[in-house]
Amino acid sequence: MLRTLRQFSQIFHRVSVRSFSGAVEVAPKDEILKILHSESRDIFRNVAIIAHVDHGKTTLVDALLRASGCANEYDSMDSNALEKEKGITILSKVTGVTFGGSKINIVDTPGHQDFGGEVERIMSMVDGVCLLVCATEGPMAQTRFVLQKALQQNLKPIVIINKVDRPSARPVEVEHEIFNLFCDLEAPSESLDYPLYFCSGKEGWVRKGSMEADKQGLEDVLETIVETIPPPQIGNETNFKMLVSQQESHPYYGKILIGKIHQGEVKLNDKILAVDQKGKLVETAKVLKILRRYGMQQLEMARAVAGDIVQVAGFNNAIVTNTLNEMGKNEVIPSIPIDPPMISVSIGVNTGPLAGKEGTKLNAQQIKDRLLKEGQSDVALQVLVKDKSDDSACVQLLGRGDLHLAILLENMRREGFEMQVSPPQIVTQKCPDTGKTLEPIEKVSIEIDQQYMTGLIDKMSQRKAIYEDCINIDKTRVKLIFSAPTRGLVGLRAELINDTRGTAIMQQQFLGYQEFRGTLKKNLKGAIISMAAGICQGYALEDLQKFGPLFVRPGSKVYVGQVIGEHKLEQDIEVNPIREKKLTNVRTVLADEKISLFPPKVFSLEDVIAYIRDDELVEVTPKDLRIRKKELDSTLRKTQRKNQQK
Repeated sequence: MLRTLRQFSQIFHRVSVRSFSGAVEVAPKDEILKILHSESRDIFRNVAIIAHVDHGKTTLVDALLRASGCANEYDSMDSNALEKEKGITILSKVTGVTFGGSKINIVDTPGHQDFGGEVERIMSMVDGVCLLVCATEGPMAQTRFVLQKALQQNLKPIVIINKVDRPSARPVEVEHEIFNLFCDLEAPSESLDYPLYFCSGKEGWVRKGSMEADKQGLEDVLETIVETIPPPQIGNETNFKMLVSQQESHPYYGKILIGKIHQGEVKLNDKILAVDQKGKLVETAKVLKILRRYGMQQLEMARAVAGDIVQVAGFNNAIVTNTLNEMGKNEVIPSIPIDPPMISVSIGVNTGPLAGKEGTKLNAQQIKDRLLKEGQSDVALQVLVKDKSDDSACVQLLGRGDLHLAILLENMRREGFEMQVSPPQIVTQKCPDTGKTLEPIEKVSIEIDQQYMTGLIDKMSQRKAIYEDCINIDKTRVKLIFSAPTRGLVGLRAELINDTRGTAIMQQQFLGYQEFRGTLKKNLKGAIISMAAGICQGYALEDLQKFGPLFVRPGSKVYVGQVIGEHKLEQDIEVNPIREKKLTNVRTVLADEKISLFPPKVFSLEDVIAYIRDDELVEVTPKDLRIRKKELDSTLRKTQRKNQQK
């Protein structure tokens, strides 16, 4: 009965919300609307949840929403199916709650390296951060990155050590590690005096200050946010000014611009304009909608005032980093620049022999429309439509990393798309002075056990990386620091996991563009290629295992030119995987020999994109991922190789 009541009227009626410390009274509709429509700038608290990937950010935000009475136990900030499956947040999400007469805007941020640009941009929207650290793993690579960004913006920190209910938790040691991290980052003295919580976001309780303190509900964290995080700083002038920090696409309102209002106010139907970072006019528009998140719901507002984080609809061309002004003004709010794309792939229609048998969205126009729509909401993504005559590769997709692009392609795959994906290419530049080719270079720090150090240095040198430093972490682990070209890092994370049995920790940081470091042979192994089309037979595959690991199993459909395995040697080899055992009319008392097969190698989409060679493509369908040669005909492939060797 209580659950039904909460789902029916979780905002507008007085209900009791389950928490550890007891029932939390939620204000009725009139009190909530009074807070949301208040003209006071001091009621706002803007805070971001920052942490390393999988340290529990979204779980904590969900628990805070439940503690405030804005969501039930089934709601989650990660609404994307792929986010739930991978257990990571991909896009920053803004929501709000009311507590103690204040409106708290909470931003849930990604923790993965490829989506670090999202974290940097939202720093301009908030005045404080909740730094979340796992009680088992302690501060990790991305923890240092996001905390450093927060301290550079002089944001007030609140530290929460999460997952203390785990048997492997070591909260006291992690507390010391966090303090040392603040000191290493040269945090100001006022930032070192941070509130500290030991938390179980999953169970919904905290201990304040020490593990010996009494358990309390998460509403105590909301109270600390109101008391600790300062209200937003706003300008003294009355003219409207807002920095666009995020954007998304709405099915009815079109492009939605999200950001904090720095000064003034905006009303429905106001005419406003957008300017870029140089003050150049981008677009003028009429405010069609003003939206504000409250819990898991989206509310329409008639006006919004300085200090609040809102969503504005009405613009078509304005983008992230633009400043919205009232008519006649072209003032600019400095913004963190969008990270440049460093990796590109070409997307085209599926031209393989099995095309059209597993998907529902097959043609080039459907692929173009879907990618262009995604480009409107993801500012780190660039979509370049190619010449219409080249229908096999209709779109070039540029993004921050292989996972960034793979997430989009995986979503399209689940929507019924069939497509072909080329090997990833690095986005290069030309030096204006010398005309030489420049490529993106990243600083890479890898924490490993000492026993893997020699092998890692050798692997990185093959990828054109330059060894810079070695730091001893403890008696068994070291941190190796390299500067490496981005193209040499594609697929490296998966290899490190295999080589170090999952113990390696890798962090990347973009340094800039430097002179091209020479050619890099990505895959040193040859391919096992099918020379026949049909159904794979266990009898044939058992014999083919001697050449190397296979990607197919008995019953898999294959075609001529499909890559079905990895050869142990460097050269490619063509085989017949559909060969059946010959039957005879000679009777025997002996039973047939048992077929013994190793499990096939299974790729995720991000792994297979990083794996393929320059002369191969990935065939992506809703049911399967296949690797194929660009040229399926064996004779033509041999001719092409001879021409390249001349």
